[in-house]
Amino acid sequence: MSRRHYRKRNRNSFKSNSQIRYPKVRVIDEDGSMIDVMSSRQAYNLAQKKGKDLVLITGRAKPPVVKIIKISKHKYQLQQKRAKARKSNRSQQTKEVRFSMFMGDGDLKARTNRVKRFLKDGDKVRMTLLFKGRQITKKRFAYDLFADVIKEVAELTTVENEPKIQGRKLVALLRPN
Repeated sequence: MSRRHYRKRNRNSFKSNSQIRYPKVRVIDEDGSMIDVMSSRQAYNLAQKKGKDLVLITGRAKPPVVKIIKISKHKYQLQQKRAKARKSNRSQQTKEVRFSMFMGDGDLKARTNRVKRFLKDGDKVRMTLLFKGRQITKKRFAYDLFADVIKEVAELTTVENEPKIQGRKLVALLRPN
Protein backbone atom coordinates (compact mmCIF):
# COMPACT_ATOMS: atom_id res chain seq x y z
CA MET A 1 0.00 0.00 0.00
CA SER A 2 1.43 3.33 -0.94
CA ARG A 3 1.43 6.30 1.36
CA ARG A 4 0.26 9.63 0.16
CA HIS A 5 2.28 12.56 1.27
CA TYR A 6 0.39 15.78 1.50
CA ARG A 7 2.29 18.99 1.53
CA LYS A 8 1.16 21.27 4.28
CA ARG A 9 0.46 24.68 2.89
CA ASN A 10 2.21 27.43 4.77
CA ARG A 11 -0.46 29.68 6.30
CA ASN A 12 1.64 32.77 5.65
CA SER A 13 2.34 31.94 2.01
CA PHE A 14 0.58 33.89 -0.68
CA LYS A 15 1.32 34.91 -4.23
CA SER A 16 2.75 38.35 -4.77
CA ASN A 17 4.27 40.52 -7.48
CA SER A 18 5.59 38.52 -10.45
CA GLN A 19 4.17 35.22 -9.10
CA ILE A 20 0.68 36.42 -10.08
CA ARG A 21 0.02 35.21 -13.62
CA TYR A 22 -3.58 35.71 -14.68
CA PRO A 23 -4.71 37.27 -17.97
CA LYS A 24 -7.06 39.72 -16.17
CA VAL A 25 -7.19 40.72 -12.49
CA ARG A 26 -9.40 43.03 -10.44
CA VAL A 27 -7.11 45.57 -8.79
CA ILE A 28 -7.94 47.03 -5.38
CA ASP A 29 -6.11 49.95 -3.80
CA GLU A 30 -4.71 49.90 -0.25
CA ASP A 31 -7.78 51.64 1.17
CA GLY A 32 -10.11 49.02 -0.36
CA SER A 33 -11.42 51.00 -3.34
CA MET A 34 -11.47 49.24 -6.71
CA ILE A 35 -9.11 50.67 -9.33
CA ASP A 36 -9.91 48.66 -12.47
CA VAL A 37 -9.78 45.28 -14.21
CA MET A 38 -6.49 44.94 -16.11
CA SER A 39 -3.79 42.42 -17.00
CA SER A 40 -1.60 41.18 -14.18
CA ARG A 41 1.47 42.72 -15.88
CA GLN A 42 -0.18 46.18 -15.92
CA ALA A 43 -1.23 45.78 -12.27
CA TYR A 44 2.33 44.79 -11.32
CA ASN A 45 3.73 47.87 -13.10
CA LEU A 46 1.18 50.10 -11.36
CA ALA A 47 2.21 48.68 -7.97
CA GLN A 48 5.88 49.27 -8.80
CA LYS A 49 5.14 52.92 -9.66
CA LYS A 50 3.48 53.38 -6.28
CA GLY A 51 6.42 51.72 -4.51
CA LYS A 52 4.24 48.90 -3.15
CA ASP A 53 3.64 45.21 -3.80
CA LEU A 54 0.91 43.40 -5.70
CA VAL A 55 -0.67 40.72 -3.48
CA LEU A 56 -3.21 38.09 -4.54
CA ILE A 57 -6.22 38.26 -2.23
CA THR A 58 -8.33 35.53 -3.86
CA GLY A 59 -7.67 33.50 -6.96
CA ARG A 60 -11.09 31.86 -6.99
CA ALA A 61 -13.03 34.96 -7.98
CA LYS A 62 -13.71 35.80 -11.62
CA PRO A 63 -11.49 37.73 -12.32
CA PRO A 64 -9.01 37.08 -9.46
CA VAL A 65 -8.68 39.91 -6.92
CA VAL A 66 -5.30 41.52 -6.22
CA LYS A 67 -4.42 44.35 -3.88
CA ILE A 68 -1.73 47.01 -4.09
CA ILE A 69 -0.25 47.02 -0.59
CA LYS A 70 3.04 46.47 1.24
CA ILE A 71 3.56 42.76 1.94
CA SER A 72 4.46 43.43 5.58
CA LYS A 73 1.21 45.35 6.11
CA HIS A 74 -0.78 42.57 4.44
CA LYS A 75 0.85 39.94 6.73
CA TYR A 76 0.04 42.06 9.76
CA GLN A 77 -3.62 42.40 8.68
CA LEU A 78 -3.90 38.64 8.20
CA GLN A 79 -2.37 38.04 11.63
CA GLN A 80 -4.86 40.43 13.23
CA LYS A 81 -7.75 38.77 11.40
CA ARG A 82 -6.70 35.30 12.61
CA ALA A 83 -6.26 36.52 16.19
CA LYS A 84 -9.73 38.05 16.18
CA ALA A 85 -11.24 34.85 14.77
CA ARG A 86 -9.43 32.76 17.39
CA LYS A 87 -10.67 35.03 20.15
CA SER A 88 -14.28 34.92 18.99
CA ASN A 89 -14.19 31.13 18.56
CA ARG A 90 -13.14 30.50 22.14
CA SER A 91 -14.98 27.35 23.15
CA GLN A 92 -17.24 27.41 26.13
CA GLN A 93 -16.06 25.13 28.90
CA THR A 94 -18.09 23.42 31.59
CA LYS A 95 -16.72 24.06 35.07
CA GLU A 96 -17.81 22.00 38.05
CA VAL A 97 -18.41 23.32 41.55
CA ARG A 98 -18.99 20.73 44.27
CA PHE A 99 -21.14 21.36 47.28
CA SER A 100 -21.70 19.27 50.39
CA MET A 101 -24.95 18.76 52.23
CA PHE A 102 -24.29 20.69 55.44
CA MET A 103 -21.57 23.25 54.75
CA GLY A 104 -20.73 26.39 56.67
CA ASP A 105 -21.79 29.86 55.55
CA GLY A 106 -18.23 30.85 54.61
CA ASP A 107 -17.77 27.79 52.41
CA LEU A 108 -21.15 28.31 50.77
CA LYS A 109 -20.32 31.96 50.06
CA ALA A 110 -16.93 30.99 48.58
CA ARG A 111 -18.50 28.38 46.27
CA THR A 112 -21.23 30.82 45.22
CA ASN A 113 -18.57 33.41 44.36
CA ARG A 114 -16.74 30.78 42.32
CA VAL A 115 -19.95 30.03 40.40
CA LYS A 116 -20.37 33.77 39.73
CA ARG A 117 -16.78 34.08 38.50
CA PHE A 118 -17.15 31.14 36.10
CA LEU A 119 -20.40 32.56 34.72
CA LYS A 120 -18.83 35.99 34.22
CA ASP A 121 -15.98 34.33 32.28
CA GLY A 122 -18.59 32.85 29.94
CA ASP A 123 -18.34 29.23 31.07
CA LYS A 124 -21.14 26.82 31.89
CA VAL A 125 -21.26 25.66 35.50
CA ARG A 126 -22.26 22.20 36.70
CA MET A 127 -23.19 22.22 40.36
CA THR A 128 -22.95 18.83 42.05
CA LEU A 129 -23.72 17.64 45.55
CA LEU A 130 -22.73 14.11 46.59
CA PHE A 131 -24.95 12.48 49.19
CA LYS A 132 -22.88 10.59 51.75
CA GLY A 133 -24.33 7.81 53.85
CA ARG A 134 -27.85 8.53 55.03
CA GLN A 135 -27.86 12.11 53.74
CA ILE A 136 -29.86 10.93 50.75
CA THR A 137 -32.89 10.73 53.00
CA LYS A 138 -32.72 14.54 53.44
CA LYS A 139 -32.95 15.56 49.77
CA ARG A 140 -35.04 18.63 50.59
CA PHE A 141 -31.99 20.34 52.22
CA ALA A 142 -29.95 19.80 49.06
CA TYR A 143 -32.69 21.20 46.80
CA ASP A 144 -33.00 24.24 49.08
CA LEU A 145 -29.21 24.75 48.97
CA PHE A 146 -29.20 24.72 45.15
CA ALA A 147 -32.25 27.01 45.06
CA ASP A 148 -30.40 29.55 47.24
CA VAL A 149 -27.31 29.45 45.02
CA ILE A 150 -29.38 29.78 41.83
CA LYS A 151 -31.30 32.69 43.33
CA GLU A 152 -27.97 34.36 44.26
CA VAL A 153 -26.62 34.16 40.68
CA ALA A 154 -29.96 34.67 38.90
CA GLU A 155 -28.91 37.87 37.08
CA LEU A 156 -25.91 36.11 35.48
CA THR A 157 -27.45 32.82 34.42
CA THR A 158 -30.26 30.78 33.01
CA VAL A 159 -30.80 27.27 34.35
CA GLU A 160 -30.13 24.79 31.55
CA ASN A 161 -30.84 21.64 33.59
CA GLU A 162 -32.93 21.95 36.73
CA PRO A 163 -31.51 20.24 39.86
CA LYS A 164 -32.16 16.49 39.66
CA ILE A 165 -30.90 13.35 41.32
CA GLN A 166 -28.47 11.20 39.34
CA GLY A 167 -27.56 8.16 41.42
CA ARG A 168 -26.16 9.53 44.69
CA LYS A 169 -25.62 13.03 43.29
CA LEU A 170 -27.78 16.09 42.88
CA VAL A 171 -26.78 17.87 39.65
CA ALA A 172 -27.75 21.21 38.06
CA LEU A 173 -26.33 22.92 34.98
CA LEU A 174 -26.19 26.72 34.64
CA ARG A 175 -25.54 28.60 31.38
CA PRO A 176 -24.33 32.22 31.31
CA ASN A 177 -26.64 34.87 29.85
